[in-house]
Amino acid sequence: MTVYLERGYKRREPCGPKQYLNLLLRSVLMIYVGIDVAKDKHDCFITNSDGEALFPVFTIQNNRDGFDDLFSRIQSVSSDVSNIKVGLEATGHYSYNLLGYLLGKGLTTFVINPLHTNLYRKSLSLRKTKTDKVDARTIAMMLMSDVNLKSYSDTSYHNEELKSLTRYRFDKVQERAQLKQSVSRLVTILFPELEKLVPTLHMASVYALLSEFPSAGKIASCHLTHLTKLLEHASKGRYSREKAIEIREAARTSIGSNMPAKSLELRHTLKLIRELDSEISEIESEIKRIMDEIHSPILTIPGIGYRMGAMILAEIGDFSRFDSPDKILAYAGASPSTYQSGQLESSYSHMEKRGSRYLRFALINAAKYVCHWDETFGAYLQKKISEGKHYNVAITHATKKLVRLIYAMEKSGKPYIKMA
Repeated sequence: MTVYLERGYKRREPCGPKQYLNLLLRSVLMIYVGIDVAKDKHDCFITNSDGEALFPVFTIQNNRDGFDDLFSRIQSVSSDVSNIKVGLEATGHYSYNLLGYLLGKGLTTFVINPLHTNLYRKSLSLRKTKTDKVDARTIAMMLMSDVNLKSYSDTSYHNEELKSLTRYRFDKVQERAQLKQSVSRLVTILFPELEKLVPTLHMASVYALLSEFPSAGKIASCHLTHLTKLLEHASKGRYSREKAIEIREAARTSIGSNMPAKSLELRHTLKLIRELDSEISEIESEIKRIMDEIHSPILTIPGIGYRMGAMILAEIGDFSRFDSPDKILAYAGASPSTYQSGQLESSYSHMEKRGSRYLRFALINAAKYVCHWDETFGAYLQKKISEGKHYNVAITHATKKLVRLIYAMEKSGKPYIKMA
């Protein structure tokens, strides 16, 4: 009986019993696939644990046909997905679709930091060679040699959705904050006395007032009954006729400028803020839905709600990537920097601020809330302040304590137990 040995893509060669035995032995070899990701195409390289190039570097298009072509080539050299490792560089959104496809096929996939790829390539050769084809080979070689790489799980892939939502919300909130600053600026021009008549300009009743009457002159000339009803409805009964009279009288003696262009800008700005409020609310609903599915113990810590908890979890991702809480602090750029040169060593350490600004923001703000709502953390913060540390420095210490707590809780899966 003649046995045919498949080599490469759609290539068959006859083989004898000895070759067939070698084929069986080779069937247990690991298969490594290196992929260099780009916007429109991806360069791929497939090898085995013997270092044999099963497929020289080939290019696939960034579409379904290209993905299917890659998978068919992988299947042609091994039908057992447990013997296959696929690696690709973390190139932002360009890799999302291919990554989802590979995970959907059950392939063990590794997402590698481009910095690590660059360092590994330099360690292999002194020549400054960097091409897409070289990168595909380099990634495959890294999979063969680096046993410390951790695979990208399906949970990690779906964690990207939470990260996208929390970062999207963060940007929307920042955008809204800028618009609120514009409102304050415009009110200073059009009706500067208003700010002293209300707790804050950024409340529903004030926004309703300025949306309909975007200047002191318009408020001064409006009917008192209409103004009273508007304020009562927008403030849910908090403001009555007395407040309406107070605001109208202040408007009649206001030094505010009569500038129709600024009034129009104010109305449009308030409209944009209302739209952002609606968008942020929709984003937060999606964040809450995912957090309810995760069932993370982080939400049992007093002061940490869905939004802040989601941002922390999304930015950290898989906690098994970090050997200790200090590694998370370093990843967030919240660990102290060290300066030493010769016999000079700085005695004042500053925060590095080199890591994820989103994670750093979330951790520091979460620490402030936890110190307010939890007695243990509150006492710890006061202890650091009593030692002569500045408030910001004390909060940094509280942040480190909080990271240690979150790390232990996520590792154990146990909820927070409040100290008696």
